[in-house]
Amino acid sequence: QVRLAESGGDSVQTGGSLRVSCEASGPPSSSRCMAWYRQEPGKEREGVASIYLGGDYTFYADSVKGRFTISQDKVKNTLYLQMDNLKPEDTSMYICAASKYRPPGLCPLASTQVYDYWGQGTQVTVSS
Repeated sequence: QVRLAESGGDSVQTGGSLRVSCEASGPPSSSRCMAWYRQEPGKEREGVASIYLGGDYTFYADSVKGRFTISQDKVKNTLYLQMDNLKPEDTSMYICAASKYRPPGLCPLASTQVYDYWGQGTQVTVSS
């Protein structure tokens, strides 16, 4: 069982930066995918960025490519999402996800069914 706890959400102005974190507890494993999703009330969950822990393969949604960076700290068992040049449309609840075992490669974002564990989320609000 993996437990995920997000933190770091805040209110920022357009063009600002923010880093959110996701601390994972439970059996460590590098053979898994982790990802950041975001969801606004009444809307579908949207994949933002993913990473394969064993090889640092990363994948980004087109809407955040070049502005967001996903990374991991293996010692701290923590996933990060660095968000730069934030826009009002980035306002959302940011949710961390982790899969069970997966072979090396890019981690998909299109299907939430890839991920078995989910955090509660941390709110990011970008004002214009």
